[in-house]
Amino acid sequence: MGRDYYAVLQITRSATDADIKKAYRRLALKYHPNTNSEPGSADKFNQLAEAYDVLSDLRKKATYDKFGEEGLKGGIPPEFGGSGAWTSGYTYHGNADKVFTDFFGGDNPFSDFFPEGGEEAKAGFGGLRGQGVKKQDPPIERDLYLSLEDLFYGCTKKIKISRRVMNEDGHTSNIKDKILNIDVKPGWKQGTKITFPKEGDQGPNNIPADIVFVVKEKQHPRFTREQDDLIYTSHVHLEKALVGCSVDMETLDGRLLNIPINDIIHPKYTKVVPGEGMPLIRNPSLKGNLIIQFEIHFPEKLTSEKKQLLKQALTL
Repeated sequence: MGRDYYAVLQITRSATDADIKKAYRRLALKYHPNTNSEPGSADKFNQLAEAYDVLSDLRKKATYDKFGEEGLKGGIPPEFGGSGAWTSGYTYHGNADKVFTDFFGGDNPFSDFFPEGGEEAKAGFGGLRGQGVKKQDPPIERDLYLSLEDLFYGCTKKIKISRRVMNEDGHTSNIKDKILNIDVKPGWKQGTKITFPKEGDQGPNNIPADIVFVVKEKQHPRFTREQDDLIYTSHVHLEKALVGCSVDMETLDGRLLNIPINDIIHPKYTKVVPGEGMPLIRNPSLKGNLIIQFEIHFPEKLTSEKKQLLKQALTL
């Protein structure tokens, strides 16, 4: 004949989902081993967990209602297997404490019996409460690649994420898309983190993870960045390095600069142009420096006449 899960929970077959939850809550608290030491209470507690595990799941319940315990656990013939049928056979995992903890989540199920902070609660049920506390999933980090122009001006980035969202019944879920807006501030640096609290997958017994975007700088064709400074490399021939030249370059905001170089350019020489770097995050109206480095191109060969002229010119 098979086990009558409805009788175990002391409800009728017309019971609603709310009735099933109410019955399990009342009886599980009554027969929990921490509150009931009578012979057979542990077995009763386990039967309640199995009954609730089946009747609280729409697919298992539908199969049980039609085919009984034998059909539920043994599997049903393919010709009877609809899209919602439990055709593979159900096996109870046997962990009544897990069912109990998942049901009550982070709530204290014994608050009806003991005052908050009472000695009985501390001594008898502290471990159980610890198991029931919901834990938050670890943060999910994603890279956010931004150009130097994005970080120079600031911008808004729209990121689409897909996450699991619980349905109103509190048991089932589905995947939904969501758009997250990130307001990029001028001067943000690589490694800046933007956190969206609890935007991860939802579940009946977890706190959703925070989603954290970590700023990564895209490679730029003209500049590299060091903190608030921009580094630019200018290529000059040897004669200009010795006699002077000017560097023409376009800034991130589209202006053309002509920077005269009157010093002798040696391999370690740099030219610092104040205020032409990245905006300062604390005060975007102020900027770091532009640092011009130089790569000197030497001639591949010289005629004897040119060598003599150079020797005369460079002789002190």
